[in-house]
Amino acid sequence: MTVSLEQLRRCHIAVDLGAARTRVFVKGAGLVVDEPSVCAVNTRTGALIAVGEFAERMTGRTPAYIRVVRPVSGGTVVDIEMCRRMLGHLLDDKLRRTLRRKPRLRAAACVPHDADPLAQRAATETLIGLGARRVELVDTLIAAAVGCGLPVERPEATMIIVCGAATTQVAVLSMGAIVTADRIAVGGDAIDHAVVQHLRQQHELMLPSQSVRPLQLALSGNGLTPHGPESTEIHGRDVATGLARSVQVQTAAVRDAIHTPLTAVLDGIGRVLRDCPPDLVADLADRGIMMVGGSARLPGLDQMLRNATGMPVHIAERPDVCAILGLGAMLEGRIEPMQLNPLAD
Repeated sequence: MTVSLEQLRRCHIAVDLGAARTRVFVKGAGLVVDEPSVCAVNTRTGALIAVGEFAERMTGRTPAYIRVVRPVSGGTVVDIEMCRRMLGHLLDDKLRRTLRRKPRLRAAACVPHDADPLAQRAATETLIGLGARRVELVDTLIAAAVGCGLPVERPEATMIIVCGAATTQVAVLSMGAIVTADRIAVGGDAIDHAVVQHLRQQHELMLPSQSVRPLQLALSGNGLTPHGPESTEIHGRDVATGLARSVQVQTAAVRDAIHTPLTAVLDGIGRVLRDCPPDLVADLADRGIMMVGGSARLPGLDQMLRNATGMPVHIAERPDVCAILGLGAMLEGRIEPMQLNPLAD
């Protein structure tokens, strides 16, 4: 999965296939697609009814013959054909015609750290199905670090946490490469699920699974910190009667409910730091940790990491699009590699 900057500069299009959202960057045009990775399919005819935002709004509201599917799970394509059809519809007609006119279309794609060969092949075949003649694969950690402005090419330690919907990736980088990294099978979806289960068990309340972000609803402001609101009102459906009902939820109880998935993330950070050379850990004490990804905006998560690690924690300016913007910067040649002059014998 090692690819040079020179190879990336020859690419025309970059794709970030995430479990939550799909993003496409076209050289010269910028970010052209940023939509949920969701499709709605008619099971009787096999026709694609909707993709992106409209398909996500259909979740839980469709008749039996319409199925809402997610062709990407954990950053890995699980349904190549459906993912190819989804990408084809997300790109508008003018852009598709422009890409088809390129005789040797090259594409780049983000893949999770330590992705197995099957996951890499699935991403490659998806883009080849769109007309790409060659596909370059880039580690999501490297792309996200470049996108948020970290000096990854210098001989200094930089630590990044990519908080995705299905997984959390942690890495220490130096001299343009990953020194040590870990991928934890816990993301924003697991945290949301913990809140949903807490409300169901303690308050007998069911929340819509896809129409709201229950964690953001329950933890407005600094809800994950003791300084946040003591309680908040939640609307949902009563488990027993099926009628609409509102309850007052204590945010302290919600903090306890999400403690288990967040503990797994803290354990992963600890493993990465233990495997890191001492000189680089010393750099991190001053430089701190950079958080990117859609779940990085979880209220109070940065403060929790500060308390657990004792290091500064920063959130990128646009954490959800750092990976695709970093990949786009590589495509457009805005990243210069560090030059190493070999010593003469």
